[in-house]
Amino acid sequence: MGLLGDELAFAQALTVQEHEGVMALGNRKRYPADAHLLTEGDRSSHVLIILHGWVTVSVATDRGATRLILGLRGPGELLGEMAALDRHPRSATVRALGPTEAQVIGGDAFRRFLALHPRVSGLVIRQLTFRLRSADQERSALASLTVLQRLAHRLIELSQPDTSGPYSPSPSSSSSSRGSSASSSAPSSAPSVAPSVVHLAQDELAATVGATREAVAKALRLLRAQDIVRTGNRMVEILDPPLLALLADGHRE
Repeated sequence: MGLLGDELAFAQALTVQEHEGVMALGNRKRYPADAHLLTEGDRSSHVLIILHGWVTVSVATDRGATRLILGLRGPGELLGEMAALDRHPRSATVRALGPTEAQVIGGDAFRRFLALHPRVSGLVIRQLTFRLRSADQERSALASLTVLQRLAHRLIELSQPDTSGPYSPSPSSSSSSRGSSASSSAPSSAPSVAPSVVHLAQDELAATVGATREAVAKALRLLRAQDIVRTGNRMVEILDPPLLALLADGHRE
């Protein structure tokens, strides 16, 4: 399971002519932080292409107010294509993580464009297939894995050094200062690797694993007790990545 798709964003996969053609179909719109760009159950059929900013894609679960974040989408990503193609209610809610700008294209115009551009239609179908499979994996993990396993997996994913997105990891400043202090007093036999820090509040982290904030807080306490992570204000510092990865992969044994 993964929040960040590993495929090229829709707009980036278009040729110059295709890009100009599809953008000419709509208009730019700005959204404030926390605004709903699309709402689960709504019957609108327009599509969005994110120009600036990042959004979450989430669905309601059978656990009351708990929502499950299926993905994080950034610049170049196409959203809302399923409702535009099948004209059924929206299957997920898209919420802006910060100020966001998107190209808004009517469903009818988008369908006509796809009919005239088979290659672009193929890109949309491939993206849709990939996202449906990813959503199935997220729902399967929600049903079969413990909160601790899901949390470990998510932290490993978001702490990768090549991760891009709103929750991108950064080197730990505290670890960097400890390393510089140590190097000034004694030579180091091996280069030190600063732990990664994932910038997420506990309620946001809970939504990425489809759990309550209380359940995630309990799992983080267990990880802190084993010196696997350190937590602070809107941050989780990964101290022992190999052990965290072992917890994440424990269900496979």
